[in-house]
Amino acid sequence: MAPGDAGELLTLQRACWAGEALTNPGVEVPALTETLDDVQAWGQEWTVLVAHRGGRLVAAGRGRLVTEEGRTAWEIGRLMVAPDLHGQGLGRWMLEAVETAAPAEATGFVLSTGARSQSNLKTYRKAGYRPTGESAGLVRLSKRRR
Repeated sequence: MAPGDAGELLTLQRACWAGEALTNPGVEVPALTETLDDVQAWGQEWTVLVAHRGGRLVAAGRGRLVTEEGRTAWEIGRLMVAPDLHGQGLGRWMLEAVETAAPAEATGFVLSTGARSQSNLKTYRKAGYRPTGESAGLVRLSKRRR
């Protein structure tokens, strides 16, 4: 992520998570309350990838190392694609790009999505993710690194 991407990234995030909030009523959606300062600060804790098409920021995702149950995993978050470009494979491509950015010590991948977000769940299952738990309207998924 370049410093100039933060404003567009915040706009894309809000567009993407507004739909998630409608699909998953009652689920807290932190992505809708983050500020520009919050997005700019991502680079201190996360590896952030963005994709541009025709000068427009159209997709993004982020990852960071976490330790869960004694294992080091690459946590993937804020995977997003401009709503008008859904269904073109950008989400799958961005997921693969964020996975590829994981350092060698990551033994697997983890992510979360809304329990009612059937399209997201389908995409993640096709990519090899399996549910590992559900809490507060969110499904946690993981997969081992190959």
